[in-house]
Amino acid sequence: MAFFTHQICRGFSSSALRNTVIKHVMIIGGGQMGAGIAQVAASTGHSVTLVDTSEDILKKSIKGIEGSLKRVVKKKYADKPEAGEQFIQKVLQNVSYSTDAGSTVQSTDLVLEAIVENLKIKQGLFGGLDKLAPAHTIFASNTSSLPISDIASSTTRLDRFGGLHFFNPVPMMKLVEVIGTSATSQETFDSLLNFSKALGKTPVSCKDTPGFIVNRLLVPYMMEAIRLHERGHGSKEDIDIAMKLGAGYPMGPFELLDYVGLDTAKFIMDGWSAMDPGNPLFGQSELLNKLVAEGKFGKKTGEGFYKYK
Repeated sequence: MAFFTHQICRGFSSSALRNTVIKHVMIIGGGQMGAGIAQVAASTGHSVTLVDTSEDILKKSIKGIEGSLKRVVKKKYADKPEAGEQFIQKVLQNVSYSTDAGSTVQSTDLVLEAIVENLKIKQGLFGGLDKLAPAHTIFASNTSSLPISDIASSTTRLDRFGGLHFFNPVPMMKLVEVIGTSATSQETFDSLLNFSKALGKTPVSCKDTPGFIVNRLLVPYMMEAIRLHERGHGSKEDIDIAMKLGAGYPMGPFELLDYVGLDTAKFIMDGWSAMDPGNPLFGQSELLNKLVAEGKFGKKTGEGFYKYK
């Protein structure tokens, strides 16, 4: 993330303002998650700056937000097209974009990162911004698998650092996992909870443990489905049907793995296994490793456990 590294560092007071009301949000990462969070924040009256490495990426992000808003309006304002257009324009007015995180961070209440799941890159990003951000600014990561405390260790604002894990697609999914580390202050945690509620989401409080709540339960479930299949105790088709019709799940575990990405599932499990090598829930799967090695990541590559046209 080179867009902050050339900024001139400046000091700030170590005393943060308490009970920060989050109005101005800087979202780093213009991908699907970052754009989705930006859309929801702008739709609820927050001032949002979306940051990425190039204007081309950001223009595509804004175009994607506009397209998503049009779909929302088509349902919400079906009988009031003029009101719907006004809503779109009002939301878009709340969103700006920049390739200069260093200058943007100087006037923001919350920095929310939604970039690649790479610890060193995240640490480098936050470590650089920490020297430029105001004392009251809260830092948060949207990571789904990395320890928040490890990401925060590159900064001096451990008490003003937490996790905000959104779910995809962000405009539709109501849940936000709010993660506090042992160093996160109660004021910071409350601010993140209140921000999540202000977005119209339902927050749940999580500890900084592998996978938080949802992925800690979901990923081992998907991995056990693979192991069940590897043992010859069920075809992937029958396992998917069984979980959809027997447990009421909208997707079976193999369908879900293909949707999430087999490379993503392997990355998460490899990370957890390294942290807790003796845990049988985090054990390797030869079949998963084989598919990933062959570049079969699921829907995004056209083939995973199933083939896609």
